[in-house]
Amino acid sequence: MVNEDFGAIVKVCVCAVFALSLCVVPSCKKSSEPAPPQVNEPTTPQTPAPSIVEPAVETTVSEAPAPTPAEPKVSPALAATAEGLVPVEIELPRPMFVGTPTDTRVPNLEKPLGKPRPPFLAPPGTKNLAAGKPVSGSDEEPIIGEIEMITDGDLEAADGSYVELGPFVQYVTIDLGAPCNIYAILAWHYHKEARVYFDVVARVADDPDFITNVKTVFNNDIDNSAGLGVGKDMHYVETNEGKLIDVLSQDVKARYVRLYSNGNTSNDLNHYIEVAVYGKPVE
Repeated sequence: MVNEDFGAIVKVCVCAVFALSLCVVPSCKKSSEPAPPQVNEPTTPQTPAPSIVEPAVETTVSEAPAPTPAEPKVSPALAATAEGLVPVEIELPRPMFVGTPTDTRVPNLEKPLGKPRPPFLAPPGTKNLAAGKPVSGSDEEPIIGEIEMITDGDLEAADGSYVELGPFVQYVTIDLGAPCNIYAILAWHYHKEARVYFDVVARVADDPDFITNVKTVFNNDIDNSAGLGVGKDMHYVETNEGKLIDVLSQDVKARYVRLYSNGNTSNDLNHYIEVAVYGKPVE
């Protein structure tokens, strides 16, 4: 009886195991089968979106005006020659600095040019109108020389060639004999040594008393010590070239020329070697 029951139990167990294996085996086979290969679907090529091209905008660049070519530089001499001016022949004395140089440090002193003065340009026919003309002065009895020597043509600085006037403010007056167009006044005070003369003033007029048509064309009196007004021109050192006062642009017409001075850096006296007046008689 027991054996029969045991056999029945075994059969039941075998049946159960068999049924279970039927369920497990298919699932194992299913899981062990390789997955089917993935097939890449054909990719439809994407047409790129058309790029929007903006129309080119023409930009107008304003061109800068072409630079005006610079006018060629023309020397004053050439420009003056083109205007009908010509160099005036001026005779110069020998350089003659002797002795120990004096102290010429004064206010408002122009720097030496360091080279020969450029030619003076004036209308054709310009000449020295003062040559041999009458001269008068504030000092009627010069200490040295004669007043007429101021227009005698002797330009040298040697003894016997200059006139020495007294101290303080003194002047000399040249009578040109008739009204003249004056282009320049050239004065040599004393060029035997480097000196600076004070209160140098040049004036012109129609009459010997300097009342009519009086005009000051040069004035370096910085403090009105000569009583003719404060000047704006500069002091200068005397040389053998003299002091050329260019009045060409001032339209000067006169008969009389007067020059003032008031001592110098060496002493209180006043000196003149020569005065030339360049111009032409009024036609």
